[in-house]
Amino acid sequence: MDHALYLLRHGQTEWSANGRHTGRTDIPLTPAGEEQARASGAVLANLRGPAPARVLVSPRQRARATAELAGLRPDEVTEDLAEWDYGDYEGITTPQIRETVPGWTVWSHPVPGGESADQVAARADKLLGRVTALLAETDVILVGHGHFSRVLIARWLDLPASSGVHFGLDPASVTVLGDERGEPQLKHLNVPAS
Repeated sequence: MDHALYLLRHGQTEWSANGRHTGRTDIPLTPAGEEQARASGAVLANLRGPAPARVLVSPRQRARATAELAGLRPDEVTEDLAEWDYGDYEGITTPQIRETVPGWTVWSHPVPGGESADQVAARADKLLGRVTALLAETDVILVGHGHFSRVLIARWLDLPASSGVHFGLDPASVTVLGDERGEPQLKHLNVPAS
């Protein structure tokens, strides 16, 4: 593979700032999130240079706005990049969930009415299959969400979805995935938008 896969997490939203699970709820960036998104464009430029890239974006406005503010032109808007569906836990925090389900994490416990870790992994694998074909010709930039991007990293490295717990991603951060002589590699993780 001659090209790299870039993951750009959307900038800050009100819910990401206060720890509320934000899957299908379509909320905007905060003013701070808009600034982060603008700064992420410079980070991408420093990491990539001016080479062309194929850009895929989640349909949620927080991801679309991040792409636009970062100076990216989406080639495709796709539900394949949507965040983990949190089902009944949408809009609430982990401490609130733990009031009734001690020790709960999205990585280790069921998500009632939402996606299981296996379902998210299958969606990530499907997307990575498409992306791998594109990487033969060009860099690819995926603009999406925190938990789903962490699953993408894990699956790129042939790890289970639950291993995503080990990869932190701040709002508007950039992660670079590639390979070394055919072996999947994590080149940069959580490069801040500053």
